[in-house]
Amino acid sequence: MKLNKLLVIAALNTTLFTSNVYAKDLQILFIPLDNRPVCSSYVKESVEPAGVKLIMPPDKLIASHLSSGNPTALLDWLKEKSIHADAAVISTDSLIYGGLVASRTHNESTQVLNARVNALAELARDTKMKIYAFSTIMRTPRASKGRVEPPYYSEVGPSIFAYSELLDKKIQSTLPITEKLTIQALERNMKKENLGDWLERRKKNYDINRSLIRLSLMNRFHYLAIGKDDNSPHSATHLESCKLGRELFDVPKNQLAIIDGVDQLGLLLIARAYNEANGLTPKVQILYAPGSGANTLPQYSDATLYDSVPVQISAAGGIRTDANADMLLAINSPSDGIVKDSTYSDNQPFPNVANRNFIAQLQQLLNENKKISLADISYSNGADNGFMETLSKNVDLGRFSAYNGWNTADNAIGYAIAQGMFAEHMSENYKHKLIRQRLIDDWYYQSNTRLAISKELSKSGREELKYDLGASQKLILQNAADITKSMAKKYNFTKQTNFTINFPWNRLFEVDIAITDKIKKK
Repeated sequence: MKLNKLLVIAALNTTLFTSNVYAKDLQILFIPLDNRPVCSSYVKESVEPAGVKLIMPPDKLIASHLSSGNPTALLDWLKEKSIHADAAVISTDSLIYGGLVASRTHNESTQVLNARVNALAELARDTKMKIYAFSTIMRTPRASKGRVEPPYYSEVGPSIFAYSELLDKKIQSTLPITEKLTIQALERNMKKENLGDWLERRKKNYDINRSLIRLSLMNRFHYLAIGKDDNSPHSATHLESCKLGRELFDVPKNQLAIIDGVDQLGLLLIARAYNEANGLTPKVQILYAPGSGANTLPQYSDATLYDSVPVQISAAGGIRTDANADMLLAINSPSDGIVKDSTYSDNQPFPNVANRNFIAQLQQLLNENKKISLADISYSNGADNGFMETLSKNVDLGRFSAYNGWNTADNAIGYAIAQGMFAEHMSENYKHKLIRQRLIDDWYYQSNTRLAISKELSKSGREELKYDLGASQKLILQNAADITKSMAKKYNFTKQTNFTINFPWNRLFEVDIAITDKIKKK
């Protein structure tokens, strides 16, 4: 069904989120950042039960932990499939660099990169389908191990981060003499080729984003989201986002946005395409846990939740409201505003006062039949054990529309927004499957199994296996499955769930949870 036909259906529909008339045959082409589950398979599982036919390229064309994707072949695939598609949600990183990691490690010339941008522009000009594109501003991690940055970053990454942090401060304000001396010392002590290589790749990334913005202003994209990958209030990522932001002063918000986080953008834009095709504008009310709430500045972000969350709601095609909402976005933020990693020692299965008060509030709202999507961002990279332990004992978790507590706060919130919107258009069985999947991944594995295995590896002097499991993968995988399945059996909502667990990128950081139960449509 082509998009103009969908608009006829939408015209017969109201903009109420609860309408029963939807574009069930919506066909969306989807080019993900890479093949990590949160960017690919989890996205597909989140949208297809709502009636979206998500068409993805062959696996061999998409970036994996072993190789970059194939930009040329991906563009050819997009051209071929565009004839029969209603819309496309595409990662420009995949089409221009070969994937997210490739955007940080490639050695492509400016000429090659510009040629790929121009090829995308030609396709966007000639096609009738709507294109929802997302790009990234290259991240600035404090440190990095593994193969997701240039090889030298594991050694000099902290120095590069410190240099970029001070450079950002210098441009924003006057540095004290001590910090000026620090910049000079960092420049002297770092190898010129390392810093030069990093800065050159950043410039290419910045210039590509400027080109994409120009294409957006020429209406080549229906919508463009520029994601800020891992960063902080003072960093090269923050500096570049401010410079790009100044170019967007008079750009309509329904055309382009700079958004905190990256990995959630594919699902977020598919939600936008779905809502627009159906003439829907979901009204979302934000509810924070007691304490710092909207003033929380998460790890890996340069923006408080007050600034970042409404942007994500808008990017998904929704609108923020303080009353008469279609969906409540409940955010379990830390009461003191300090976000730590889920493996931190204080993430124990004991609730604090804020946890108990928030749970009581959620109980009351559920009893009022409110639709609640829960984003658990009190910790990064996993769930809040104290909060979830108590919540599971007092509330049937299946009453929520969605649950998310993975990776960065912005990633989890973006998923919670999109999955919460799609939950209204799928059966209870599919909705429950998605909640169980996220509980097993974000709570059981990320906050508990990953910590247990990490401790074992550290004690045995094999800490490097966290980043590359190598020949030990089979043994570690069995250990991870045993711990995670043991936890699943402790809780009513997941104790009957059959699932497999895998390490798709051969490292501890992410897993692929595949629920093997047969899901009934009704």
